[in-house]
Amino acid sequence: MLMEKIVLECSASHLWSILSDVTRCDWVPTVEEIRLEGDCRVFEMEGMGAVKERILLLDNELMKLQYSAVETRTPIEHLATMQISEIDNENCQLEWTTEIDPEIFAEAIHQGMLVSIEGIKAVIANEN
Repeated sequence: MLMEKIVLECSASHLWSILSDVTRCDWVPTVEEIRLEGDCRVFEMEGMGAVKERILLLDNELMKLQYSAVETRTPIEHLATMQISEIDNENCQLEWTTEIDPEIFAEAIHQGMLVSIEGIKAVIANEN
């Protein structure tokens, strides 16, 4: 399992407003548009091609998002969880875990997480 924990300089509710909008892609590099098909979001990602992810959990009270890739160019097993925790009114923590099989794709997924975290930071900075 891969995990990234980061403290961000915004309220937990502000971060949740960004991440809980599952069609929002301004923080995801190389993704121009995300569309919904039932409980799945569908998009094109550079290097990955077409991706379809099922939204398994979108819990506004817990500020927790869980999703799984159900269609990709290369068959993978993938489960990701994004959990936001409030630190105080101006800071929160994002814990993002990903389980991936086969393991050979783990480093690419991890790099995508790191780049996306930088994208989240940029969105927060631009909105402040």
